[in-house]
Amino acid sequence: MSQEDNQNTVDAEGVTPESAENTNENTAAEGQDLVKALEEARGKADENWNELLRARADLENMRRRHSRDLENAHKHALDKFVNELLPICDSLELGLNAAQGSDANIDKVREGMDMTLKLLLSSIGKFGLEAVNPENEAFDPEAHQAVAMQPAEGVASNTVISVMQKGYRFNGRLLRPAMVVVAQ
Repeated sequence: MSQEDNQNTVDAEGVTPESAENTNENTAAEGQDLVKALEEARGKADENWNELLRARADLENMRRRHSRDLENAHKHALDKFVNELLPICDSLELGLNAAQGSDANIDKVREGMDMTLKLLLSSIGKFGLEAVNPENEAFDPEAHQAVAMQPAEGVASNTVISVMQKGYRFNGRLLRPAMVVVAQ
């Protein structure tokens, strides 16, 4: 049989020997392409899996670091404030020692207490605490607590004429209202 006869010969399924060879070659090539594509997909999947594991590890490390930083912030939140108060404690101790001496002078003790109070108010002022001293101002029920009303000459009604106890604000929020006497 010649090659021409071979090409014209068709088996029972309608496939010529030459087309069968081409089909086998195509199938083998497609199989190799599929194996190659599968290997690439597996490689990419492994790479993505490793990236996921690294991202999870990074996230867990970040959570631990944040938790540790938050815990330290809670522990050491008042360090700066306490350090500001230490000179005031020292000043009070010096004042007590000076007042207990045999040559104690009330004027010097008073002067020392005044300086210590100024130091205290300056220190706590750095952290947002401010005194509310409304003397000669209009009575404000939001910031003042009236403990008494007295008639006062030359003063408008509802004016604070004396402060019995200062009030305090911390970062703009009222901590304690000032206890005041108001003109009738």
